[in-house]
Amino acid sequence: MDVILIPGLWLDASSWDDVVPALRDAGHTPHPLTLPGVGPHPDPDARLADWIAAVVERIDGVDPDAPGIALVGHSGGGNVAWAAADRRPERVSRVVFVDTAPPAEGAEISEFPVVDGLVPFPGWSFFDDPDVADLDLPTRERWAERTHPVPGRVPTDPVVLSDPRRYGIPVTVLSGSADRAAFTAMLADWPPFLAEFDAIADANVVELGSGHWPQFSQPQRLARTIAAALV
Repeated sequence: MDVILIPGLWLDASSWDDVVPALRDAGHTPHPLTLPGVGPHPDPDARLADWIAAVVERIDGVDPDAPGIALVGHSGGGNVAWAAADRRPERVSRVVFVDTAPPAEGAEISEFPVVDGLVPFPGWSFFDDPDVADLDLPTRERWAERTHPVPGRVPTDPVVLSDPRRYGIPVTVLSGSADRAAFTAMLADWPPFLAEFDAIADANVVELGSGHWPQFSQPQRLARTIAAALV
């Protein structure tokens, strides 16, 4: 299966480097993406719609006779994945959310300080302890050096969803620290998100037992879990 890997904020295609080999070994064709406006020459004018369009373009570039297409979105990349699936529900075989949830119509990723039109990586200390507890110091240093500023309006651009056929796409949520009961209880605090999740015909939750960045802390297990979701 063709697997389009969508990074979260501040990350590029290389954030999937330790996951890609195991996916290939499992017989899949990974497509790790760097989203528009992210990289050594950031573009503050890029928008969430540009990120979604980049994923849709990659979907359209996959051979129509291929066995299927899976979208894997980490963190804020989940909003991108779900919106792209909404644009191409007839092509997407499954959406995998890595420590995030299917967004509701109009949802934003989050709000962060904007500096000169960009959102710089805020540093590991910005995040809650459970999110980063499994990242050792060398891992934190390595990836902090490889982060990129994000176009300033992307995190607060509302996601646009319009095709109810998205609810027929199977969904797997790979949650860092919550099983299905805990996950749905958490969504109850955000009723539109719970309604979106409940509307999906085939949705399951797998607890990884990780922080928010399993592609760094346990990439082999993450790859195996993604591959198992695609069977």
